[in-house]
Amino acid sequence: MRASATMHLPAPPLRHAFGAMALTLCAVHVAHAGQVSVAVAANFTAPMQKIAAAFEADTGHKAELSFGATGKFYAQITHGAPFQILLSADDTTPARLEREGKVVAHSRFTYAIGTLVLWSAKEGYVDAKGAVLKTGDFKHLAIANPKLAPYGLAATQVMDKLGLAATLQPRFVQGENIAQTYQFVATGNAQLGFVALSQVMVDGKISQGSAWQVPADMHGPIRQDAALLENGKSNAAATALMQYLKTDKAKAIIKSYGYSF
Repeated sequence: MRASATMHLPAPPLRHAFGAMALTLCAVHVAHAGQVSVAVAANFTAPMQKIAAAFEADTGHKAELSFGATGKFYAQITHGAPFQILLSADDTTPARLEREGKVVAHSRFTYAIGTLVLWSAKEGYVDAKGAVLKTGDFKHLAIANPKLAPYGLAATQVMDKLGLAATLQPRFVQGENIAQTYQFVATGNAQLGFVALSQVMVDGKISQGSAWQVPADMHGPIRQDAALLENGKSNAAATALMQYLKTDKAKAIIKSYGYSF
């Protein structure tokens, strides 16, 4: 009688085992991925779009971004808008919301310090010291609404310091936020305007036109604070994004647009 033989199948190649493990980890990654609704100050549009893409690639979480004026976001949040994180253009609005019970206590931090510039889409039009404000033959000067946009408030402080507020006021073209203000200048509807450096800087250089980088001591500091809103306190994606903004990768993106810390 012939003895029965036991058949031994060869073990799967290691690469197949690692592939299966990677697929399993990927499935877990997707299963735990969440979504967070973020109100973003208009000046931070470009860097936040890059950060959101990197955040999703690194964590699987998706950030739904809304851009606008900080003052308008304040009104929306106090009236129940379902935002979970606020990336403000100042530090006073998040502090006020915290006092009013809309922000998770001790969650606030400064994610960037903004820089104000006087900018024109025309090459060579704005000089390095901003003297064009006194000597230029411009018809319109664009600024953001100082009641809603911290960069607009900073612009009025600069003109007050230069003693030009009353002279220039008739030439103002006022944007609802800094994004609209930039559009006024970019399209030529205003010959120059006060905008955020981040809107005109690419890879550490002014991308087009001409600009005067306003010295920081000519206006109040533009400290931009992030805050975890009460709507987001139980959202893992919101907590993850607040932490991600502090990473070296996020800070490198922020710095590339002319912000400091």
